[in-house]
Amino acid sequence: MPPQIPAASARSIADFFALALSSFQRSGSKLSIVCTAPLLPPLCRGGGRHDEAEVHNGRLPALRPPRVRPGTLIVLDSSFNPPTRAHLRMATSAVHNIVRKQGGQEGLSGLRFLLLLSVKNADKGVKPASFEQRMVMMWAFARELQCALSPLQCQNGEAESSAPSETGDGHGQKRNPAETETLSVDIGLSTAPYFHDKSDALAELAFYSGNDNNGDSVATEQIFLVGYDTLIRILNPKYYYGGSAVGPAVVGQAAAAESSAEIPHPEETAMQKALGPFFSRAKLRVSMRLDKEWGGPEDQTAFVENLLRAGGVRRGWGDRIELVEGRPAGSDAISSTYARAAAKERDWDKLDSMVPTEVRWWIEREGLYA
Repeated sequence: MPPQIPAASARSIADFFALALSSFQRSGSKLSIVCTAPLLPPLCRGGGRHDEAEVHNGRLPALRPPRVRPGTLIVLDSSFNPPTRAHLRMATSAVHNIVRKQGGQEGLSGLRFLLLLSVKNADKGVKPASFEQRMVMMWAFARELQCALSPLQCQNGEAESSAPSETGDGHGQKRNPAETETLSVDIGLSTAPYFHDKSDALAELAFYSGNDNNGDSVATEQIFLVGYDTLIRILNPKYYYGGSAVGPAVVGQAAAAESSAEIPHPEETAMQKALGPFFSRAKLRVSMRLDKEWGGPEDQTAFVENLLRAGGVRRGWGDRIELVEGRPAGSDAISSTYARAAAKERDWDKLDSMVPTEVRWWIEREGLYA
């Protein structure tokens, strides 16, 4: 059943994001964290949903920086127009994969999740849903992500309950169990055009630096969740001759390399200059496609391997790219385009199959995509 959020609470949430967007546009920042979704207690038993009155009563979006620098930051950068169950599958699969690789030792404590919306050219009219409307849906999606991971959170919470050091803050104070067991999901805005630009901005962002690192200066590893077609664009050299990090000046320098002794690495292409630092701190988790355009998993894997052997790609980049199954074979295709069509037709059953419950509620309440 969709949540029954009081009208006043819904309006205040929408107003919060409208003001946050306006503030970001005026700031001139390349990237900013707007808020962190409320920390929800895990649904360990019974499979029910959170009490909406409890969730929304006085729990508006707010900034909640991490106490300690996260070991891993998972980034889902999308247009969220609207967020779909495919996005949710990508997100939950990535979290489970990381926890499994860590052997369940750290659970969710070393993870942070960022939903990132690009608002470049935000002064222009945006359709079919405005940026502030998408931010509201991202907030709803963040809560759905926390709920979807609740079995994992429960397991971690039970495992940690016998270890007082894991539930203390180091100063003799007990933490709220929800705070240690619930995945922190942040919502951010960016005007950076390319993934390497966004990665640079995240690396410099004070928000994730933490204030209790005990002198630990280990950098956070970023994991960007992308689709297969996005990976192909990332590895396409043509996108690196007009970007903010490697603009036309770099191309001119490379062309003049033989006559200039001041260029430190004349052999570097624009793409290498951009993606070298990116892959030193970030990985790409790539969801493969199931359609005739890209072929099957074997075809897509072979195509990427050929790209990685091509000129301009540095050795070792392939180790930072993980290809994973996208939509399970035999399942219905889910996309934001299909979700918008279902909303326009007011086909709520179909929309329910496309988007998470709370996202659907906001679409219906606000009359989006009509």
